[in-house]
Amino acid sequence: MAVLKPYFETKLGKLYCGDCLEVMPKLESGSIDMIFTDPPYGHNNNNGDLISRREAALGCGDYVPERDNRPIANDGDEANELFKNALKEFPRLLAAGCCCCCCCCGGGGPAPQFARWSLWIDEILNFKQMVVWDKGPMGMGWHYRRSYETILVAEKPGAACRWFDKSKKIENIIRPSSGIKKIIPSLSDHPTPKPVLLPSHFIMLHTQSGDVVIDPFTGGGSTILACEKLNRRWIGIEISEQYCELAAKRIEAETRQLKLFGG
Repeated sequence: MAVLKPYFETKLGKLYCGDCLEVMPKLESGSIDMIFTDPPYGHNNNNGDLISRREAALGCGDYVPERDNRPIANDGDEANELFKNALKEFPRLLAAGCCCCCCCCGGGGPAPQFARWSLWIDEILNFKQMVVWDKGPMGMGWHYRRSYETILVAEKPGAACRWFDKSKKIENIIRPSSGIKKIIPSLSDHPTPKPVLLPSHFIMLHTQSGDVVIDPFTGGGSTILACEKLNRRWIGIEISEQYCELAAKRIEAETRQLKLFGG
């Protein structure tokens, strides 16, 4: 097996700058305790769409393409094929009973990824639940404005699902009262960031301290930052060096803060 050279690493994990379809096959089978990821949805987000133009649409400023357009890699028609190919590696990497939690946009059209991806996931893993994350009002769009996203949860068969909540109160809706709220990104941030509390919610449900979590589409690093905070080992893969650098800086800042306060 070829030796992988990380772009960035800590005591808990390693971040690889590259294509997840090339990196994942080099990882050991059964070595992963959980997958949490947010792949490109194929919507060409931030490529001159309403997200890019939101300030102008709301009357709060001008739309400047060279500033506001920040397209995400593989976020066009190729996203579906990319996700299907990435899925092929998930059952090999996961240990039995371990879960994959995949963010998958809202429930609208014209390309209903949540429905399509749910079926694809169920072909290779046991589909468990579609969790609705209520991000709070008011989302983008004009008709049925998008105010929630879905997280598709599946488990690898062969053992009981790894589940570490004892409250018996976990719903399939994450409500605004949880404090997990959407992020309006700055121009220096990843264009579609997830709050660290979102991966943290699922990581605490499905893993224990020291377990290994992988995010094949790391983006700005919310998943791996959650792992650092929760003492989980992690593997991150991100194709864009720009966002690898962003993720690395976030981890370094968190590490400094933990040392400062004795964490």
